[in-house]
Amino acid sequence: MGSKFRLKRLFIMEQLAFLRRSRKHWGSHLNFAREFIGSALQNANPARSVLILGAGWGLEIPWRSAPIGTFGWDADPLSRFGTYMRHRRWAHWMFSDFTDAFAELDKLAHRLQIMEGRWALRPAPAAARRMAGLLPSFTPSPKALEAWIREYSPGTIICANVLGQIKPMAYRMVELAFKPRTPWVADQDIADPLQNALDEWTAKVVRSLLNVLRQSGSDIYMLHDRGVVHQDADLALGEWTDPWPEQLRASESALDISDPLPGIDILQELDSLSCKNKNRWIWPVGAEQIHIVEALEYRS
Repeated sequence: MGSKFRLKRLFIMEQLAFLRRSRKHWGSHLNFAREFIGSALQNANPARSVLILGAGWGLEIPWRSAPIGTFGWDADPLSRFGTYMRHRRWAHWMFSDFTDAFAELDKLAHRLQIMEGRWALRPAPAAARRMAGLLPSFTPSPKALEAWIREYSPGTIICANVLGQIKPMAYRMVELAFKPRTPWVADQDIADPLQNALDEWTAKVVRSLLNVLRQSGSDIYMLHDRGVVHQDADLALGEWTDPWPEQLRASESALDISDPLPGIDILQELDSLSCKNKNRWIWPVGAEQIHIVEALEYRS
């Protein structure tokens, strides 16, 4: 099975799993997200192209507000059809992975399963250590996205809740390559070199995308998961501050928190641009999974 087929199948599976989730507590998130993206579409210059990265099936995107020259970009090969079914809008579309990073990760993860010259299965711990050692040499570069921006010169680019999905997609991809074995260190008290390497790889991918957006000359609208709390808790948001977990107010003394953008603060990464508006909200995705969402608006 080739890498391209595996990636298409994985993106479809992940999108369908997302859409099948109970949206019982999603009302406020969807309202905030649609209002934010809707304002981006309404403010867009109709004489220039608009690009929506991570357009998906349009759950968070009010396509009725989108100008005619709006492009969706999503690696899920069913995304354009899903958008049509939801919004009756057969939009312009790009189907490739706009990070240009996952194909190489997939190839590496599968190649390391076999011992060179022996056609024997490499032990999972050895394959994981080898992958952790090779990943730092990978330098992601979103060349297709750069080329598209040069050709179409979009006036507005919307990053639609996709940056926070890069890390879990990378983990899922590696797990599938090792299946039915596991690539992770079983003892949670011991550092896992592969997890650390994947976090560093994710940070490189996110920074490469932010660099392209920073140089695009477009209005940039960033919607993304800032953090995830892995427990049920009564949460509130305090003042904007750094480090970001100090923004959280909770009755619990200690929170189980993960960072989907490992080590990256997008406000700091894009500090050379002028942030016109910023907003945050709490999104209860499911049991013991609460997302902190940021929405940032940059005008060129």
